[in-house]
Amino acid sequence: MKVFEKAPAKINLSLDVLHKREDGYHEVEMVMTMVDLADRIEMQELPRDTIIISSQAGYIPLDEKNLAFQAARLIKDRYDVKQGVYIHLDKKIPVAAGLAGGSSDAAATLRGLNRLWRLGIGTDELQKLGAELGSDVPFCVTGGTAIARGRGEKLEPIESPPQCWVILAKPPINVSTSEIYGKLNAAGIRKHPSTERVLRAIREKRFDLLCSELGNVLEEVTLDLYPEVRQLKEVMIKLGAEGVLMSGSGPTVFGLVSKETKIPRIYNGLRGFCKDVFAVRLLT
Repeated sequence: MKVFEKAPAKINLSLDVLHKREDGYHEVEMVMTMVDLADRIEMQELPRDTIIISSQAGYIPLDEKNLAFQAARLIKDRYDVKQGVYIHLDKKIPVAAGLAGGSSDAAATLRGLNRLWRLGIGTDELQKLGAELGSDVPFCVTGGTAIARGRGEKLEPIESPPQCWVILAKPPINVSTSEIYGKLNAAGIRKHPSTERVLRAIREKRFDLLCSELGNVLEEVTLDLYPEVRQLKEVMIKLGAEGVLMSGSGPTVFGLVSKETKIPRIYNGLRGFCKDVFAVRLLT
């Protein structure tokens, strides 16, 4: 038997860090939503008790460093599953990009193995398992649009943002999330985004307000360390994207665009700066 799962990318409409916690993590408040750029995960039972991962992408680990591998091992150990599994990752989401590609793969693996092995695990429990793997995994288990608090594991589902196009562009660099958080001075953040105003824009389906209220406190770290991310933001704004923000810890920059007619100019202009450029819709 085989099962298939889609693993969509996420973007942060807002990302605020409130303070550094005693456990070393940061207390965050984020509004996250998913876009129609997705990896595709295929899972098939194996008769022997092993986990095998393959991918057409030559740049990702296929062992215990892979979050999908960790998800499979966690669910096998926790529910005493003696069967093995073969997992194929058809990668479309760039890695180390601030788009939660690895987290979404792990979440899709949890959902898929729950079905494959008929374990009957509820959504809440899948999210708790996901929290053991990474801060973005619980959100990726359910997707949609949500406010995330705590380390990212405390989720409050909300309605979808106004429908629009999203241009994603990743410069040819990889950014370490732990490095960016490590260099963030939470007490010295100059400007915090307003989660309440982002929520109001979503509630009232006001695209203009949403674009003006996008905010990510990690930008001040990443943009200083990687000037090419700052340049990418500036280019995207000049090309006509209406709301432009770095997603997560970067380096991917996204632009919200209301009219499809604007897409070719922005897309083609960005292709001069980086090869990883995508024009997608919000998943609503």
